Amino acid sequence: MSIDINPSILSSDFSDLRGELEKISTADMAHIDVMDNHFVPNLTFGPPVVERIQAISPIPLDAHLMIADADRNAPVYAEIGCASVTFHAEATAAPVRLARELRRLGAKASLALKPATPIEPFIDLLGEFDQILIMTVEPGFGGQKFLDVCLPKITRTREAISAAGLEIKLQVDGGVSASTIDRVVDAGADVLVVGSAVYGAEDAAAAISELRSLAAAHTH
Repeated sequence: MSIDINPSILSSDFSDLRGELEKISTADMAHIDVMDNHFVPNLTFGPPVVERIQAISPIPLDAHLMIADADRNAPVYAEIGCASVTFHAEATAAPVRLARELRRLGAKASLALKPATPIEPFIDLLGEFDQILIMTVEPGFGGQKFLDVCLPKITRTREAISAAGLEIKLQVDGGVSASTIDRVVDAGADVLVVGSAVYGAEDAAAAISELRSLAAAHTH
């Protein structure tokens, strides 16, 4: 199992996004946290800024939409050209229909779950998604401490994916660092969102390389 490293630009210097994106050019994707000050108590990027980031990024975009009314608002991010679009289960009324629309528009469809949202109601729907994102912090702010209580949910999700014989990415977002990466990978994650662990390092590329090595030591 190979591990993807997707740095979150939420931890970057917004005054130099081009330079900050270049710093992570050796990563698999750039994780873009879209927040609307409704679904979460913070405000970041909207479609015009994400479209500009898409135009200058050296790597594909992994858009994580922490926004209300995902059924109506998520497809525009696929239209912009984001390679992967993640919407929250808590913000959609029709997750399967939305996932199919995102795929029709050319993006990978990803379903995100807050820490308190169980995976069990979605197990029969797993085949409709390209990725499941398990939040290991409450969405809305960067730099939060990893919630170990989410590890069993990661394991249950990986077991459900394997039992169904599906090839679905399992992403973890929140507090992933050199000190937590072993637990996350052991639990079954294969896509890791990292923020301050990369952008807080003196050398972002070296930090990405180190995280890859640490993750590889725990792959099954």
